[in-house]
Amino acid sequence: MSPAPIPKTAPFPEEQIELLNRVVGVASVTQRAWLAGFLAGLDAADAQPQPAAPPRPAEPLTILYATESGNSEKLAGDAAKAARKLGLKPTLVDMADLDLRSLASIRRLMVIAATWGEGDAPARAVSAYADLMSDRAPSLDGVEFAVLALGDTAYVEFCAIGKALDRRLEELGGTRIADRVDCDLDFAKPAATWIEDTLKSLAPHDEAGRGRVIEVDFVARQATSADLGPVEAEVGEHINLNSSRSDKETVHLELAFDGAAPAYKPGDSLDLYADNDPAAVDAVLKATGLKDDALRNDLQRNLDITTLSLKAMETYAATTGHRYVKELLESGAAREWIAGRQLIDLIEHFPIALTVEQLRAVTRPLAPRAYSIASARSEVGDEAHLLIAAVRYQSRGRGRKGVASGYAVERLKKGARVKVKLRPSKYFALPDPGRDIIMVGPGTGIAPFRAFVQERRAAGAAGKSWLFFGDRRYTHDFLYQLEWQDALADGALSRMDVAFSRDGAEKHYVQHRMWEQRRDLVDWLDNGAHLYVCGDAKAMAKDVRATLVRAVADVKALAPDAAEQAVRQIEREHRYQQDVY
Repeated sequence: MSPAPIPKTAPFPEEQIELLNRVVGVASVTQRAWLAGFLAGLDAADAQPQPAAPPRPAEPLTILYATESGNSEKLAGDAAKAARKLGLKPTLVDMADLDLRSLASIRRLMVIAATWGEGDAPARAVSAYADLMSDRAPSLDGVEFAVLALGDTAYVEFCAIGKALDRRLEELGGTRIADRVDCDLDFAKPAATWIEDTLKSLAPHDEAGRGRVIEVDFVARQATSADLGPVEAEVGEHINLNSSRSDKETVHLELAFDGAAPAYKPGDSLDLYADNDPAAVDAVLKATGLKDDALRNDLQRNLDITTLSLKAMETYAATTGHRYVKELLESGAAREWIAGRQLIDLIEHFPIALTVEQLRAVTRPLAPRAYSIASARSEVGDEAHLLIAAVRYQSRGRGRKGVASGYAVERLKKGARVKVKLRPSKYFALPDPGRDIIMVGPGTGIAPFRAFVQERRAAGAAGKSWLFFGDRRYTHDFLYQLEWQDALADGALSRMDVAFSRDGAEKHYVQHRMWEQRRDLVDWLDNGAHLYVCGDAKAMAKDVRATLVRAVADVKALAPDAAEQAVRQIEREHRYQQDVY
């Protein structure tokens, strides 16, 4: 240690420098460090506090989602949590609840939209989507936006709704802040990457010396279907509800669980994990000439060997170099060619030597099939019941079968083990027991309404219940007939109207019965009833809604546009709910 660490040039008198050197010169490293900190603390205590720059309020972000199965909503929730950490104040908006006029006042807009079926908007979002695509949509000058599209490459119109929204927002004057990403069924990773990158583009940039308010989410995290892993169940009953003379086969399955049943509610569904038909697996292996035990197992249990998509054809052409498949794609005719065909048709029609890796590349993971739960735990305890109709049809000269329905109807037997996963439904649920309900469910669409009636019976619901059911023939296809008769007798069901399309000279469906009963139907709705529709999305659900609009127009003497707005109001009140497929 230097005997004189304080130089003579220090701003002290000579006698003070000598005094300081006698203390500091012999001090240890630890002592000198303590003294330095002590003196710094004295300075800080004496200093006048400087006013800090006020924190910047969190910038608003609107996250608009259009969802059918809940995936878009789940991703929107994930985006909201991430946004808060970046100094944004997110607001989640279901497209079903969208106030079109509010879009003009938004500065930052993130859209996560699913496409349902062959290019349709999710059922809950149909009206708002139509408005946004119409002349009623406002100018979006100054709005920064980005779109994430969810879809299924099994359908030709892959991600059609997300693509259309992306174009429309730009047409209305919005500024695209991030490129759209189109996601297939395996959306988790690309969606997470898109959310992260897009939020960085939308987030405010801190000014030097300024902080920002971070929104904290204190709401308890809700369980989602992703949190509820698959479980095994045993088939306790396997009963064909159609008569032996019916041309349909609809099976009632009763599933028993090793422990407690998944905590399902009326309106929820179960994902059924099915195996492919062994005959279909054999046909694919024969067409390719491949013999591989591991491949056979994957084709049987894990890979989708029926779906034929444009993406699969593109992969087939790219990996094999098949000239004619390339020509078909380049000509634009592939979209029409794949209609009604499956993977086996591609392999047989355009044969070429395939490796195991090439065959795997043109397939995708075998997804589970969701079925509405046809029971209420209040009545069946730790069981879950499903109602599954065999899908069989001819197309392009070949007999076809539904993967999951064929598995459940033809190959499952009493005592078999199956894997299922709960798919909760937020939007298809019973109202307060005092409310009246109207249920429209032809064919297997009646499944959730069996659960509804069981639950309301157990709850002693005061509200009335009205069921519309339809199928082909009264004698052979009246599903759960005795149960409905018992429900009418004990008051769990207030009234029931049926339509059997093949029993008369003219075909009558549930919408015809709704029209016949239109005055009572409108009266129930005017008094607060909730209307539920379950079943076919392509025709039935659209016909039912169109019939309701006509009924409102006729009963209330309204113009068609006014009747349409009246039905939209019922939808906005969440009293018109659909579970369609």
